[in-house]
Amino acid sequence: MRLRRCGADAVLVELDSLTEVAAARALLAGLPGVVDVVPAARTVLVAFPPGSGALRQVRAVLEGADLTVEPAVDARTVVLPAVYDGPDLELVAATAGLSVAGVVALHSEAVYTVAFCGFSPGFAYLTGLPSPLRQPRLDTPRTRVPTGSIAVAGEFTGVYPQPSPGGWRLLGRLDETAPTLFDADRTPAALLAPGDRVRFEAR
Repeated sequence: MRLRRCGADAVLVELDSLTEVAAARALLAGLPGVVDVVPAARTVLVAFPPGSGALRQVRAVLEGADLTVEPAVDARTVVLPAVYDGPDLELVAATAGLSVAGVVALHSEAVYTVAFCGFSPGFAYLTGLPSPLRQPRLDTPRTRVPTGSIAVAGEFTGVYPQPSPGGWRLLGRLDETAPTLFDADRTPAALLAPGDRVRFEAR
């Protein structure tokens, strides 16, 4: 673990795994005076009011903590209705050595956790993907992935909140009844936040 000062009112905590990131995020989010906690794949940025002694506070919380186990927290569960008809569904099945129905069952029966958000507004990186579905990105990314596309890449699954380029393998799409993943006029704008649990319900 390494702590790096980011200006006068923030600290970047560098960690070695997603488990450590989740544990640090849960611990640091409860500190008095915290303005924001922003997790990523291997870091957590903690912002405080100026002059609050953020570096000292963060160090005191983390030095004696066991970051190998994520603390138990009350997590919100979001259910996303899914239609599994993606253009890469058969590719994923063949790579995994499964039938298409087997891929759908594995993906929809798992419970995922939002590890962090990024890439585009409202895009959540979800952990908990079953091992056979952990596959590489496409050799050639698509120039446009439709809104609501459900995809896998590496250890993550996720849903594209708006049209964008992308190289993840597409399993399907959100059903038309699904909630909007990102709405700039809504508070909060993003439907999913770090720590949330997510399930996909096959339609």
